[in-house]
Amino acid sequence: MRVHAFHHLYQQRLEKSTKPFNARGCKVIRCQYCQVSQTHCICQHQPDIESDVAVMLLVSENEVFKPSNTGRLILDTVKEGYVYQWNRTEPDPQMLDLLEDERYQPIVVFPEDYVEDPARLIDEAPRSFCNGKKPLLIFLDGSWREARRIFRKSPYLDRLPVLSISPQVVSNYVMRRSDNEQHLATAEVASLVLRELDEHLVANTLALWFEAFKESYLLSKSRGKMDEQRPALQAFIAQTENASPV
Repeated sequence: MRVHAFHHLYQQRLEKSTKPFNARGCKVIRCQYCQVSQTHCICQHQPDIESDVAVMLLVSENEVFKPSNTGRLILDTVKEGYVYQWNRTEPDPQMLDLLEDERYQPIVVFPEDYVEDPARLIDEAPRSFCNGKKPLLIFLDGSWREARRIFRKSPYLDRLPVLSISPQVVSNYVMRRSDNEQHLATAEVASLVLRELDEHLVANTLALWFEAFKESYLLSKSRGKMDEQRPALQAFIAQTENASPV
């Protein structure tokens, strides 16, 4: 499997932590990479495909420790991925340098309802908007309350264009609940955005990988009967074997 930036941030935070972060299901013995129980680890099936996009996650304080986090799934799927711990007063200098890199077109992914300046909203095909530069998709990874705070309290994001996704389907994410049923998990949002950028193979792979993760994650916490054959994981494996866009 490929160890990526999210895994590195997790290890860095773990080494600096002075006390354990006790998330729900903390008694489960988890794989440190996929965060699924070791019995149902999915790391050997991590996606291995190419894409012409880069992604950046700005992660809220405790999100990196939450086993239910889905941001890591994006970096499982998109090979050029960057992850930074959000800090209101001391943003990471490497992150700021990346936002200034002329090779990339940074794009913040966030609902238009929270964008005060409509001129920031991208109203054309995102790939055309990038004008030949590699898209750098920026996802604010945390609860919706945390994501809104990151959006409001990050001056370096204020000048960047915003791509808004208005999903017409209710989220399939059942590991956490939002007050707004239209709020999607980070991986679900990323899959929709990747389709907007015509990265259909990557989008479909991420969507299936999300379902496989969710299925395997829930196997470790469910007290009821679940299908140990893991049909979602089998569907993902079948798709990767075919390796054709959908």
